[in-house]
Amino acid sequence: MFQNRVTLIGFLGKDAEKRATKNDIPYTVLSLATKDSWKDRAGEWQSRTEWHRCIVWGAKFAAFAADIKKGAHLQVEGELRSREYEKDAVKHRIVEIRTKSILKLDRAKQQTEAVPQEAEPSDVPPF
Repeated sequence: MFQNRVTLIGFLGKDAEKRATKNDIPYTVLSLATKDSWKDRAGEWQSRTEWHRCIVWGAKFAAFAADIKKGAHLQVEGELRSREYEKDAVKHRIVEIRTKSILKLDRAKQQTEAVPQEAEPSDVPPF
């Protein structure tokens, strides 16, 4: 049995970015921050922030994304995907979360909303 599933709870680092591929396939990019805290050997608190690039495919998310602003508290579920691209004759490799669902956890809203799952296009380009 194999499983590729990730769940992240964090805060949006900047407003959601709506984009489209060269073939006009809509997608949205989220920059999600998660934080880890621990005590070091000296008993001092340390922390580290990790940034995660989350990709949401489809037009259904566009209206939902318009309401998601920097600082929003979100739960993101999806799968890890890595891809390579070349820029200025240098190869780059990145890991992204291909997002399948998003829950808004903002207390101010007093509600939780889910994004409907939309299939990822089969011809996903390297952006």
